[in-house]
Amino acid sequence: MEYIYAALLLHNSGKEVTEDGVTAVMEAAGIEVDNGRVKALISALSDVNIDEAMAQAQPVYAPAAMAPPTAAMPAQAPTTAPEASEAEKKEKEKKKEEEAEKAEETGMEGLSSLFG
Repeated sequence: MEYIYAALLLHNSGKEVTEDGVTAVMEAAGIEVDNGRVKALISALSDVNIDEAMAQAQPVYAPAAMAPPTAAMPAQAPTTAPEASEAEKKEKEKKKEEEAEKAEETGMEGLSSLFG
């Protein structure tokens, strides 16, 4: 993934996406570079118009961001419901993490189609 990020960083900054450029970006970030992967990336991108591919990409939103806005509820008197147990809190946190992972996987699927 870091190879694609390096290429996108170069492209976004107006630089030509080359083997030397991708290698320099990755080395600057402290990442060990595999020259074979860099060559494969440059080869795969040779026929891709990155601007056009980015324009066609589906934006990835977190599940909470996709929820429609709701009207403000009128203030109510506090209820005396017991607080959620630790187990319930952990379960909710686990669900949030799973949803975030699922959203990231969906985003990666869309990104892979850009450079196919």
